Amino acid sequence: MAPRADTETPKIAHASAEPLTASEEAPAEVERRTSGFANPRARKLLMGCLLFLLVGGIVVWRYYAVRESTDDAQIDGDIYTISARTTGQAIRVKVENNDFVKAGTVLVELDPRDYQVALDRALGDSANARAAAAAASVGVPITSVTTSSQETAAAADVRNAEAAVAAAEKQRQAAEARVTEAEANDVKAQADLQRYGQLVAKSEISQQQYDYAVAAAKSAAAVLVAVRSAAIAAHEEVSQARARLSERQAQLRAAQTAPQHVAVSRSRAESAQAAVKTAQAAVEQARLNLEYTKIVASVDGIVGKKSVEVGENVQPGQALMAVVPINDLYVTANFKETQLKNMRAGQAATIHVDAYNRDYQGHVLNIAGATGEKFSLLPPENASGNYVKVIQRVPVKIVFDPGQNTQILRPGMSVEPTVMTK
Repeated sequence: MAPRADTETPKIAHASAEPLTASEEAPAEVERRTSGFANPRARKLLMGCLLFLLVGGIVVWRYYAVRESTDDAQIDGDIYTISARTTGQAIRVKVENNDFVKAGTVLVELDPRDYQVALDRALGDSANARAAAAAASVGVPITSVTTSSQETAAAADVRNAEAAVAAAEKQRQAAEARVTEAEANDVKAQADLQRYGQLVAKSEISQQQYDYAVAAAKSAAAVLVAVRSAAIAAHEEVSQARARLSERQAQLRAAQTAPQHVAVSRSRAESAQAAVKTAQAAVEQARLNLEYTKIVASVDGIVGKKSVEVGENVQPGQALMAVVPINDLYVTANFKETQLKNMRAGQAATIHVDAYNRDYQGHVLNIAGATGEKFSLLPPENASGNYVKVIQRVPVKIVFDPGQNTQILRPGMSVEPTVMTK
């Protein structure tokens, strides 16, 4: 019996080592394997899990499908450069880096003495110009009245001179007539004297008659000389009268230039007024130059990049410091061009600030007109033949909504904005 038992043991071991087919498996084992899927409760649990995963996936997809975010973003702000507008030596510097200043605060004072002297000189020149303008303005009506009176008087003088010429002409004519008469009388008297001389020689007349003829001849000769002198004087009087007429006519012509004199006077007055304006402009410029010696902050903000010290000579346009306003900060977010399909101005945005691990609310203000590479110093030239397609980034400006504490933010801080595109 013992040897038989030894021979049966290997057979059993050999049989257990061979795999069994499905048909050879025990019914209990098959039922154990399939009972989990056949159980309605298990199927419901599995379907619930699948439905949960599907709904969760849809919710997650819808959540991220309407949101576009980027980590290529930072806080920006307008940095105002404070520069000098005039030449001068800095005598006071009233701020240091990182000081907060209000708009209008005096930052730097330049030596004002030269500009005060220039202002005083300009004020004196302006006073002189105003006095000259006042005198020129008064001279216009005086010139108008004077020239008008001169023209009237000159016209009257011309008329009087013309009348004097006419009277002198008549006197000349009368004198010439008297000369003719005296010449005739003289001829007659000389002829009578000659006849009486012959008669007295023959004693045909008395010596008395002859003496009378001699006296009459001498008288006629004297009268002739006198009237000839009077005629010459009458000619001279006519010449003088005509000369006076020419003089009066010249005076009249000069007086008739009264409108031109008035125009010249008005031009002088206008020139004086223009000189007043020029002097006033010089005063204003001198006053501005004096005001420019006090360099003030243009906005509220924090001082930075201060480069001026007391005693330094500054020039117009020289940058002295910068003021960074912290009340007007915004975010420049460089989104990929593939993220801009549904992005529009006015869409809400959440801004996560890395420095404080804090979220701020804002909205899209606008989208840049070109990609960032187009604004670079050396924009790419795709026509060179070495073109490689790279997704470009477009700057998007996002502003903070009011009512949030943005005083702790600074330009240059890294942020991660998320824009709700729908």
